[in-house]
Amino acid sequence: MKRFLITATLFILFINSMMGQFVSASFQQIGKRLPYQVMFPENYDETKQYPLLVFLHGAGERGNDNEKQLTHGKDFLIDNFRANYPAIVIVAQCPADDYWGNVQRHEIDGKSEFAFGLSDQPTESMQLLTSLVEWWLTSGKVDTKRVYAGGLSMGGMGTFELLWRMPTVFAAAFPICGGSALDRMEKYAQTTAVWIFHGEKDDVVSPELSRKAYNRLKELGCDAKYTEYEGVNHGSWVNVFQEKELVPWLFRHSK
Repeated sequence: MKRFLITATLFILFINSMMGQFVSASFQQIGKRLPYQVMFPENYDETKQYPLLVFLHGAGERGNDNEKQLTHGKDFLIDNFRANYPAIVIVAQCPADDYWGNVQRHEIDGKSEFAFGLSDQPTESMQLLTSLVEWWLTSGKVDTKRVYAGGLSMGGMGTFELLWRMPTVFAAAFPICGGSALDRMEKYAQTTAVWIFHGEKDDVVSPELSRKAYNRLKELGCDAKYTEYEGVNHGSWVNVFQEKELVPWLFRHSK
């Protein structure tokens, strides 16, 4: 009996420790699979409901290893949402041959131009992602009034698109060095607070895209903020992850 109690105690301690780290998961629908990582809060209580954060990686982290999507932001997510602001965090991985959003990229002489919202039909990855989010919303594990989204670069663009595809779901979001279809913003401007970030010297995704997105959201009466980092190129997420007010700002918002 003593050996059983020791074994059971060690097992419980192991589960509690794992609940504070990311663990591998996958979501399948109609023969299609979306790998993702999920992190539960420290001392996770299955009888409670927690906020949910959906975080989207950039184009460089695409693949199917279910690891690379945490290249940027893993420490930020663990340090903030494990204990200080307990939340369930999901970080899906987009395949190498797909994109989160319906984005058209045209490059001439090293300069890129982007067009957004070209189709009402989502990419395969976005379709799986929205279905994954819906699964969590109906799982009984999530406080559906406190659902948040954020992402960087391709994931920043994906964050904007996720908002207009699920306009009643997210209380707040933080797109980083992304861009958006301005004509779709009306769908969520009154229901979702948005804090946009970009680097002033970004030569991969022009900061003008974020400036236009912010101005349009303000025109629509959105609770919107914009931070542009002077002298910073495309990797502005490094600065964002050091923003001490970002997570408290997120958690001040609920449906």
